[in-house]
Amino acid sequence: MRDLSTIFKALSDETRLQMMALLLHEGELCVCDFMDVLGISQSKASRHLRYLANAGLVVDRREQVWVYYQINSALDPERERIIEALTELLRRERAAALFDAFERWKERKAKSGTAGCAQE
Repeated sequence: MRDLSTIFKALSDETRLQMMALLLHEGELCVCDFMDVLGISQSKASRHLRYLANAGLVVDRREQVWVYYQINSALDPERERIIEALTELLRRERAAALFDAFERWKERKAKSGTAGCAQE
């Protein structure tokens, strides 16, 4: 029961649900993607992503100074069912504004000419 409790606690926050929606839609994202689209600080984004990682829902990888996150591809059956349910619940219609904000961010990012996130 503790394992399920950890998963559902991780998903009980709106910011973390938005992060999951973006990851389910896009595949893999950098911390800076979450910062810009959700309008949150790097520390807040990292804290929320760490919560999802500790619940076994996402994994990260480092590339130079950037950290990228994606849905864990080695999910156990319980987490797999939860991800399937999330995929259904977080369809484009429910998260349209979020996905539109992400598309605007991708355009700005492409115009800046940086492959990764702009360093500040």
